[in-house]
Amino acid sequence: MNIFDSAIADNWPQWRGPSLDGISQEKKLPLFWNRKSNITWELVLPSFSGSTPIVWGESIFLNVADGSDLYLWCINRNNGELKWKKHLGSGNVEKRKHNMSSPSPVTDGKSVFIMTGTGVLKGFDFNGNPLWTRNIPKDYGQLGMNFGYGSSPLLYRESLYIQVLHGMFTDDPSYVLRINSKNGQTAWKKERNTDAVHESPDSYSTPTVVNTDRGIELIVTGGDCVTGHNLENGKELWRINGFNPNNSRNYRVVASPVAMKDLVYVPTRVKPLMAIRPGGSGDVTESHSVWKFQNGPDVPTPVVDDTYFYSVSDNGVMWCLDAKSGKRIWGGNRLKPGTYTSSPVLADGKIYVSNEDGLTTVIKTGPTFKILAENPLNDYCLSSPAISDGQIFIRTAERLFCIGQRANNNDTY
Repeated sequence: MNIFDSAIADNWPQWRGPSLDGISQEKKLPLFWNRKSNITWELVLPSFSGSTPIVWGESIFLNVADGSDLYLWCINRNNGELKWKKHLGSGNVEKRKHNMSSPSPVTDGKSVFIMTGTGVLKGFDFNGNPLWTRNIPKDYGQLGMNFGYGSSPLLYRESLYIQVLHGMFTDDPSYVLRINSKNGQTAWKKERNTDAVHESPDSYSTPTVVNTDRGIELIVTGGDCVTGHNLENGKELWRINGFNPNNSRNYRVVASPVAMKDLVYVPTRVKPLMAIRPGGSGDVTESHSVWKFQNGPDVPTPVVDDTYFYSVSDNGVMWCLDAKSGKRIWGGNRLKPGTYTSSPVLADGKIYVSNEDGLTTVIKTGPTFKILAENPLNDYCLSSPAISDGQIFIRTAERLFCIGQRANNNDTY
């Protein structure tokens, strides 16, 4: 059962793409590029950001920090010109790799929704007209993460799902929200309590949804565990513990869960990455844990297809496992030296992996490790690539790059 609308397949509506798993069905994507070749256009940006470009039709949306202010930009995807920008608020600060533009926008093709690291949540139409505004800290208390809020909203069937998992700088409980995307009103708010201590309650991951025997469930990770929730009322249905085996004080979670068919892959802080079977009731740690991997990523979210599970560590070591059993297919293969914060994306039998130096390595999918290309942009890069209609969009600190020609132009490259 495909729980996502096939009409969005040519777009990149959320930070992990049309099906929330980092996979695109696009073919004939660019394989080679650099600053002098295969760049269709580039747009100058005022600052770095971990936020991913969001693409729908003729529009690209960016969460942008500019000095102390935060903006939503809308860009013409055909020529890279700025169509409009809307002020989201002030209070931008830098905290290591974070600034307050870290969350990615989301869109349903008619409206676009954006949350800032300061907790401002807004909706706009595609012409930039405001629809509604929320201030999450004003409504529910200050955000208490160590490095600032970084989770992106999840948009699913006219609802935004927002997780606020924190504890480093607050004693307030963590919680999950469902917000009506049409009017911005809260449909439900559910506390999510854990035994995590110090920094370990903090989570910068983004929730996902998965189809189970009893329907679609919301998956939330952080605070030393993963939980499944009823979409209609937010009730916690089940929980799997064991994600912080040594009860570390600093086991915050960055990488997001990935659902593929009947399994969910849940990264923690390197180890253990776990494959779990969603569903059940109560504590299902023993019955629903499928396999564990002790060399998981810290920051980059993995990508998985029907057969193989791929992950990239922060130091550029790449692994391929059997998606169902966790058996090693290949691994320990090192990409070009550097730091890897961007999450890999998969399309057309290729995996695109960008590092912080702006180098995107293209790796062949399948049971043999093979590098197909190494493409430098020579600029600081935290953002994950976005794919739409035959083009790849990569955001660096200084620019947004549009790589390759649109598929409907029938150009070769």
